[in-house]
Amino acid sequence: MPTESEADSAIDRVRLGVLTERERGTFAERNPRSAAAHARAGNLFGRVPMTWMNKTAAGHPVYAGRARGARLTDIDGHEYVDFCLGDTAAMAGHSPAPVVAAVNRRLADLGGASTMLPTEDAGPVGAELTRRFGVPAWSFALTATDANRWAIRLLRAVTGRPRVLVNSYCYHGTVDESLIVLGPDGKPHSRAGNVGAPCDVTSTSRVAEFNDLDGLARELSYGDVAAVLMEPALTNIGIVLPDPGYLEGVRKLTREHGTYLINDETHTFSAGPGGATAAWGLAPDVVTIGKAIGGGIPVGAYGLSADLAGMLTGRADLDLVDMGGVGGTLAGNPVSMAATRATLEEVLTDAAFAGMTRVATAFAEGVRKTVSGYGLPWSVAQLGARVEYRFAAPAPRTGTESAACADGELEDFLHLYLLNRGVLLTPFHNMALMCPETTVEDVARHHEVFDAALRELLRTPS
Repeated sequence: MPTESEADSAIDRVRLGVLTERERGTFAERNPRSAAAHARAGNLFGRVPMTWMNKTAAGHPVYAGRARGARLTDIDGHEYVDFCLGDTAAMAGHSPAPVVAAVNRRLADLGGASTMLPTEDAGPVGAELTRRFGVPAWSFALTATDANRWAIRLLRAVTGRPRVLVNSYCYHGTVDESLIVLGPDGKPHSRAGNVGAPCDVTSTSRVAEFNDLDGLARELSYGDVAAVLMEPALTNIGIVLPDPGYLEGVRKLTREHGTYLINDETHTFSAGPGGATAAWGLAPDVVTIGKAIGGGIPVGAYGLSADLAGMLTGRADLDLVDMGGVGGTLAGNPVSMAATRATLEEVLTDAAFAGMTRVATAFAEGVRKTVSGYGLPWSVAQLGARVEYRFAAPAPRTGTESAACADGELEDFLHLYLLNRGVLLTPFHNMALMCPETTVEDVARHHEVFDAALRELLRTPS
C-alpha cells in the first residue's frame, strides 16, 4: 500500500479546500428549494427522514422530485445521471414499469399490504431465488438487516453456539454482532460510532480480516462460532475483492469447524443474476439478500440449505410460528412479493445483468485510463455491475486497509463537483452502480466531469 504522503503527492490540499468551498457555494445557488425544504423539516431528527441522509458534503441533501430508469430529478429541476441508485436498492432502475404495474395491481386487489396471508407471488419468488442462488428454502423480511438477524438466530439454535464471526469493516446493516473490527493492536474492538450497543460486541462476536485464512482458522478454533456471516467481496468500505482461493478456503474451514456459512449478497448481487454465489461457484449454507430484489419496494430474504431447513422444521422446541423472534407482521407482505416477482422475472434478468456488466466494464476502463493519465496512485475495482475507484494502489486486500485509504476531503470535492454537473454517486464512497437503463453515454458523462475535476484540482492545462 502507498503511504499517505505518496498518495497525496500530486494533490495541493489548500487548493482542494478552496475548490470544495467553491463547489459548496455553487450547490447553494443551484438548490434553493431543497434548502428551503430542509429548513422546514425541524420536526425530523436531523431534519431528514433517516439521519444517514445527512451524509453529504453540501450541507444538506438535494430533495428528490421524480426518478425514472437511470435518471433522477430534484425539486429544483436538476436532472442527474444516477450511479447511486439508492445504494443498490434501485439496481433495477427507478420505477421499472413491470414493478409499478405489479404493485398497482396488488394494491388495487387487496387495498394494502397487511393481510397476514400468503399470495401466489411468493412461491414463484422462492423458486426463482432457488434457481439463482442454489439454496432451496426461502423466507422473507423487509430488510437485509432483519434477514441476517433471523438467520443468525436460527443458526445459534441449531448449533447451540453463541458467537458469530464477521470480517473487519464488513457491512451487514445494523446487525449488532457485525459492528466489530480489528484494532491497531490486532485485537477485536467495537466499531467506532457504534450506537447504544446492547452489550460488548466482543462477547457475541469474533472477527477476522477479509482474505486472511490464518486469522479465520484461529478464531474458529475456539469452537464457539455458530456462523460466519460474510460478503463474498467487501463492499460498503469500498470494494475489496477476494484473493484467489480465499473463498474456497473459507468454506473448507467452516466445514472443518462445524460452523455454518452465510453469504450476504445484498450488495454483491451486482456480480450477476445469482450474485457472487453463482458467479463464483460458492456453496453457502444460507444466503441473505435485500434491497435490489424488490425493484425499489422494501424486501429482504434468507434462503436455507435443504439439510438446514429440515433440521429446523424438525425441532419442536423452536417457536417458528408466534413469538420465537423470527419474523414480523409485514414480512412477506403481498406488495413486497408482487414487486420482487416482477423484478426477478422481468427486470433484473440474466440478459439485463449481461448488459449492466458490459456498461460497468466501460465505466471501469474509462476511470482507469483517466487516473493513469494523471499519474495518480489510485485503483479501480469492479464487481459485475458495480465499480469503485479508490485512493490507493495496489487495491486494498482487507477491510482495515480499505478504511485506512479513505480520504474524506477528496471524496467531498469529487462528489460535489460531480453533483453540481448532474452526476450522482453513492455518498458514502466512490461507488457507481449500473441499472438496466444505464447507457455508455451516461458513463461518458461521468468520465467527462471526472476528468474536468481532476484537471482543475491538479492544475493541468486542457
